[in-house]
Amino acid sequence: MSQVLLVDDNPVQLQVREMVLRKAGFSVAIATSAASALVLLRTANQHIGLVITDHIMPGIDGVEFVRRLRASGDPMPVIVLSGLPDAEREYAGLDVAFRVKPFPPEDLIELVRRYKRAENAA
Repeated sequence: MSQVLLVDDNPVQLQVREMVLRKAGFSVAIATSAASALVLLRTANQHIGLVITDHIMPGIDGVEFVRRLRASGDPMPVIVLSGLPDAEREYAGLDVAFRVKPFPPEDLIELVRRYKRAENAA
């Protein structure tokens, strides 16, 4: 089973989402920055099948992270979480699922399950 990679510079948000997804039965990897997530995606021995990233992060923000991921040719599903509804337009053409925070845990679990079902069907 592939892992879900959580990317967020906020340790509280990261820990809460990790706990929610692990309790729901998902295997989870974490990265505290987009730069470390890109390294992990290049070097990970485990298969990562879905990325959930924050929008605003220092250094490489969510938009640049997704651009780099897509430039590498990786079609991996990406969910972007942001407290800024207007940020969605920055992801135009990048094939992401954009959700506005606060995003309830049960909605996150259902969204991840939907992606996992699609992955298993492929």
